[in-house]
Amino acid sequence: MDLGIEGKVALVTAASAGLGLGCARALSEEGCRVAINGHDPGRLDAATSALTGEVLALPADVTDPAAPAALVDATVERFGGLDILVANAPGPPPGRALEVDDDALRAAVEANMLTSIRLVRAAVPHMRRAGWGRIVLLTSVAIKEPIPDLAASSAARTGLWAWAKSAARDLIDDAITLNVLAPGLHDTDRVRALGHTGPRGDPADFGRIAAFLCSVHTGFLSGVALQVDGASTLALL
Repeated sequence: MDLGIEGKVALVTAASAGLGLGCARALSEEGCRVAINGHDPGRLDAATSALTGEVLALPADVTDPAAPAALVDATVERFGGLDILVANAPGPPPGRALEVDDDALRAAVEANMLTSIRLVRAAVPHMRRAGWGRIVLLTSVAIKEPIPDLAASSAARTGLWAWAKSAARDLIDDAITLNVLAPGLHDTDRVRALGHTGPRGDPADFGRIAAFLCSVHTGFLSGVALQVDGASTLALL
């Protein structure tokens, strides 16, 4: 299927490895001009080399409050606009609900809620001017079924999902869709580091799902949280 996004400009954050890189690669293969972000310049260079077409590498810590606007500005300066945003950010360390302190919760909200909100706020004016846009926020299946040993992540990402549901309503009349992808276990460095066991998805397959959500075929698909987890989550909603 032709996704109809050849020539579109995409920004993918936290994209030097894992699911972010899977999304960037899928968009690049569809002919998008892609800006990718990562905090490690060496890994970011390697990721850039793995992509096809026009690629802009933007080293930065996306969780720095000033970074989201700067990343959007740099993308627009290079490519002349911004059509697609895939917002990703590193996850917080493990901890159960009664173990995580205030500082850990604040850090999780900063990284896994406010970072994505800042990216959306910075990107939307460019999409509104173009009269078209696609936004995908990467979260976790924890927004459907909290993960007990990732309490800070579950709390922050669920807050982002609630915000996104409202924001999607505000954007649909501008031909901008906003959806959430909620991954389960995939073969990434983070999943390996956390020691989770069980079947794991391929980040490349996940990226292709993200690319479809960014396609011209999804103009009436917005405000959705789609779990990509190999049927592991038992929650009904």
